Amino acid sequence: MKEYYAQGKLLISGEYLILDGAKGLALPTKKGQKLEVTTQNDQQIHWESFDHDNQLWFSMSCSIDFQNIETSDPETSKHLISLLSESKRLNPDFLNRGVRVKTHLDFPREWGLGSSSTLISTIGQWATIDPYLLLKDRFKGSGYDIACATAKGPIIYSIEAQSPKITTCSFRPNFIDHLFFVYLGNKQISSDAINSYQKLDFDKQSMIQKINALTDQLSQAKDLFNFQELLSKHESLMASILKAKPIKEQLFSDYQGAVKSLGAWGGDFVLMCGTKKTPSYVLEKGFDIVIPYRDMIFY
Repeated sequence: MKEYYAQGKLLISGEYLILDGAKGLALPTKKGQKLEVTTQNDQQIHWESFDHDNQLWFSMSCSIDFQNIETSDPETSKHLISLLSESKRLNPDFLNRGVRVKTHLDFPREWGLGSSSTLISTIGQWATIDPYLLLKDRFKGSGYDIACATAKGPIIYSIEAQSPKITTCSFRPNFIDHLFFVYLGNKQISSDAINSYQKLDFDKQSMIQKINALTDQLSQAKDLFNFQELLSKHESLMASILKAKPIKEQLFSDYQGAVKSLGAWGGDFVLMCGTKKTPSYVLEKGFDIVIPYRDMIFY
């Protein structure tokens, strides 16, 4: 049996504009997804996917030429077969014999930490192909999540000449114990959010320059006060672009610290800067998942 692993992701800065070349501060998470492959003597693919509670949530079997499909979820099978068939096109030596595959997620599927990107990364590792080629034409994302899947720590990610540019980043703030990730319980459909963004009319080059400056400053912030100021500036810029209220105004208007949306606005997680009292404040607001930075991020 062979095992492959990919980490999840969180994007601290550059959301949306990263699609147009802006730099983003991206963080790999400690939780991710494992893919186990055992070769078989038959000509069949047997696939099982398990969630963070080790409960089977998807299964599929088919021939290695993707015929005679039996599945628990036709839509998920369509997506999976698309990835596998493209992998085989890129590497004709891939999937030339039967396999039994099991995937195991470390985090709840609804969290939005990258159930798709971690799958793409592990399939890419297994097939020994470039995972960005699997991402291209099938998803509209920037690819920062693919970069995070195998990153050794925080990165600065951007797209230059239609190719990913990844720079390692020494983002290990001394105020780490003042940072918390709060799950809002509202999973966003990334493709829908991207479609809405791409219809907006604004001066992209000017905004990219501002976001780039903020990303650089955030990655080098030396104290919590400065970090919070930068987060708030980033929120204000994105609010002006998206014509939306920042999440702090919507849900945490009485909170003293900075609150930053992550990824698709209004979605899965927010970053909150605060104190030991922050988790109890969040619980009182009705949100029961608060994860300290040091427990969430791989660094």
